[in-house]
Amino acid sequence: QLQLVESGGGLVQPGGSLRLSCAASGFTLDYYNIKWFRQAPGKEREGVSCISISGIRINYLDSVKGRFTISRDNAKNTVYLQMNSLKPEDAGIYYCAASNRGCSDPDYDYWGQGTQVTVSS
Repeated sequence: QLQLVESGGGLVQPGGSLRLSCAASGFTLDYYNIKWFRQAPGKEREGVSCISISGIRINYLDSVKGRFTISRDNAKNTVYLQMNSLKPEDAGIYYCAASNRGCSDPDYDYWGQGTQVTVSS
């Protein structure tokens, strides 16, 4: 079965950190651009960060620049999202998605089930 599985979400206080993981099962991530999305209650899903197949091209949502870092470890077939200095507005369900057409393409081939991030004191 081809799937992405996110993990690492949880409850953290403002200013805290979490590292999300996106692991592929049944296929290799080597040939895919990986994007992290998030969706807060009552809000539209938004793209947070994307990393290209080579790992060279990376982009971030403006509001997370300088706080979040995306990386990939192809040997582990996993992409990470390190989130530091978390704010309440970062809360939501975080999803990863894979596309072999580029980070700017709106369509993604595979999606994970999501992991919940809660930022609250």
